Amino acid sequence: MSNATYNSSDLIDVQERDGVVRLTVNRPKALNALNPEVLDALSEVLDSLEANEGLRAVMLTGAGDKAFVAGADITRMREQTPQQAQAFAGHALDTVRRLEKLPVPVVALVNGFCLGGGCELALACDWAVASDNAMFGQPEVQLGVIPGFGGTQRLPRRVGPAMALDLMTTGRKIDASEALRIGLVNQVMSQAELDDYAEKLAGQLAGNGPRAVGAAKSAVYDGMEQDVDSALKLEQSLFALCFAGDEQQEGMAAFVEKRPARF
Repeated sequence: MSNATYNSSDLIDVQERDGVVRLTVNRPKALNALNPEVLDALSEVLDSLEANEGLRAVMLTGAGDKAFVAGADITRMREQTPQQAQAFAGHALDTVRRLEKLPVPVVALVNGFCLGGGCELALACDWAVASDNAMFGQPEVQLGVIPGFGGTQRLPRRVGPAMALDLMTTGRKIDASEALRIGLVNQVMSQAELDDYAEKLAGQLAGNGPRAVGAAKSAVYDGMEQDVDSALKLEQSLFALCFAGDEQQEGMAAFVEKRPARF
């Protein structure tokens, strides 16, 4: 357990154990819809996560069994001016980007509706595990708008531009099995199995070298924005940096000595 403290009101429930932090968006009566207050709460939590040197992994989910996050709060958005909409999107984009840039694995545990801003939140996670009752979609065009929390950029990077445009221009919803088929999620299981799987996954992630895990994230995400030759040089540099600390020495010593590594 780290010494990090979290100030998030009651909109984001935070639980931490052995370097693994579980965040739960806590608006079940509103299907965990995102509004400025939820984004403020998440931003406050991210302040603590970014300062937590003992952080090893983050799990993100929604309260209740009906929704991960059903989208943005439409009742709050419907009267926004273009200037207010731009500010709201900016707030969401900045917050979600901070989640994405954490140097540890971030896993979305998707239960129920994962639509609009909720899908965009899941896309900012490194991967997603879905229960078999999950429903995904970017239905913003049915409301006369487009995704504004990063979906137009992250969705095509995850599933390809053709499938991303399919989802974004039809507004159709897909179930967990189709989400798995197109690569939007990594695994699908029953809702009853989701928490147990998350516990095992968290333990696996927390047991790996934290600097190496962070370097892998940097190599993948930063490398995707570069040409292949530049990205390979980035990989080479990050590989070399792994040898600069004691993490590599412990990992390789443990392998040779046939014992678990102690990172």
